[in-house]
Amino acid sequence: MTEHSWGHRLRTAVRSRGRLCVGIDPHPPLLDAWGLPRTAQGVAAFADICVEAFAGEVALVKPQVAFFEAYGSAGYAALERTVRGLREAGSLVVADAKRGDIGSTMSAYAQAWLAEGSPLVSDAVTVSPYLGFGSLEPAVTLATETGRGLFALARTSNPEGGDLQRSVTAEGPSVAQSIVDAAVAQNRDGNDTIGLVVGATRGHGLDLSEFAGPILAPGLGAQGATVRDLADIFDGSRELLLPNTSRDVLKAGPTVSALRAAALRVRDEVETGLA
Repeated sequence: MTEHSWGHRLRTAVRSRGRLCVGIDPHPPLLDAWGLPRTAQGVAAFADICVEAFAGEVALVKPQVAFFEAYGSAGYAALERTVRGLREAGSLVVADAKRGDIGSTMSAYAQAWLAEGSPLVSDAVTVSPYLGFGSLEPAVTLATETGRGLFALARTSNPEGGDLQRSVTAEGPSVAQSIVDAAVAQNRDGNDTIGLVVGATRGHGLDLSEFAGPILAPGLGAQGATVRDLADIFDGSRELLLPNTSRDVLKAGPTVSALRAAALRVRDEVETGLA
């Protein structure tokens, strides 16, 4: 593993600022609660507050792209500024875009989120492997070259995903397990480029014994998962388990000080509970 690799960069950030990943999800009810308009300007103001509260304080911040995208070009402009502000302050940005396609289209998505010089360039991006894990190849190649990461959906926190993800493939393992196994094979180069998204709200039913890469675990807080659940569902000593919370912290807004305090409280609870 080189200093340039995603695995090295991520481990360095986690050692410095803990393993918590905080979401920036400016959905309409939260805009209302913060006294902000349901407009691109409201989203931009929401994100600016979050950047000031979280940047440099937690290891990873995950903007939910859809809530910016809903406002068109002005929303994307706010997202670009959000990503840039977080990265300049030293937080790693996981763009929650869940992109997945084939061929040149997947290559274009990779360029948007992972290429140097792109206005949206982030440290990692969530991707969907459900057109076949091999369809992610353009993103895998570019992420490896640039020292960035991918988080592939494996066993998600939404109940609707279970029927598909637990389905057994022709080769024997479940669909979700086949994604884990493909990620294990890809990460044998030592860079940990491929991470997994595995929900923290229920038992995942996966064999993760050979997977040493990062796991983004959504569901902490508002979706019902607790730090104790994390310790039960995952190996508590797992180095790169990255619990994700959004609403549980964001409800503390809109002041910067209250948001920062909420994020640091959850971060410290996670570090203590998974020590």
